[in-house]
Amino acid sequence: MSLDAQVKELEREIYPVLDELATSISTLNLERVRRLKGHLLALTQRVQKVRDEIEHLMNDDGDMAEMYLTEKKQRSEAYLLNDVSVRTDTSGGAREVSKSAPVSPVGAFSGAPFLQRAFSSIMSSSKHGSLMGSSDGENIEQLEMLLEAYFVVIDNTMSKLLSLKEYIDDTEDLINIKLGNVQNQLIQFQLLLTASTFVATVFASVTAVFGMNFADSIFDCPSTFNWVLVITGFTGGFLYVCFLVYLRHRKVFPG
Repeated sequence: MSLDAQVKELEREIYPVLDELATSISTLNLERVRRLKGHLLALTQRVQKVRDEIEHLMNDDGDMAEMYLTEKKQRSEAYLLNDVSVRTDTSGGAREVSKSAPVSPVGAFSGAPFLQRAFSSIMSSSKHGSLMGSSDGENIEQLEMLLEAYFVVIDNTMSKLLSLKEYIDDTEDLINIKLGNVQNQLIQFQLLLTASTFVATVFASVTAVFGMNFADSIFDCPSTFNWVLVITGFTGGFLYVCFLVYLRHRKVFPG
């Protein structure tokens, strides 16, 4: 429930920020998205870990049986009572043997601990077997249903986080497309400037030629210079149009 509440709070924060970033790309919005994305990744790791643990419990009947703590306590108390009664019977039998038949000091010293160790090992084996048997036969349907309910909740939370991640990825793709479009427009503008500079250079070359101090018959007729300007302008315009047609043919400009 805590993780689900955090995911809902993150949803309320992240959707408006992403919508604002999609409409207005700025450093402040990018920083906010970066911070929220880091929070999203950390929360996804936590939810994924809880989901894996619940799934692991659901796949292991032994672990689910060990979660019945009351029955484990009852089995432990029953084992302690049996252990005490066995030790009492063992100590009483040892006293009867010591009264009925004489034994050597060495035997009396080493026999009792040996019997205790033997009985302890037998009881430990019987305890392990009884616990395993009861765990295998344990009715775990109620716990399994409870874990399934938790799994559905955490899986729904995980789906929300994945949806948020996909929304962030889609927003990033949209931003990249917009930035690519702006970059293409800048390249087109640069190409247009290059073509205009080339046409201006043609006029500048003609001006430089006629600015030289040399004698020529072309200067005898004043209207001749006007024809030179017209021909030069037509040539520059023709070159500019050819340049644009070539760029459109290469699909640099939209048709």
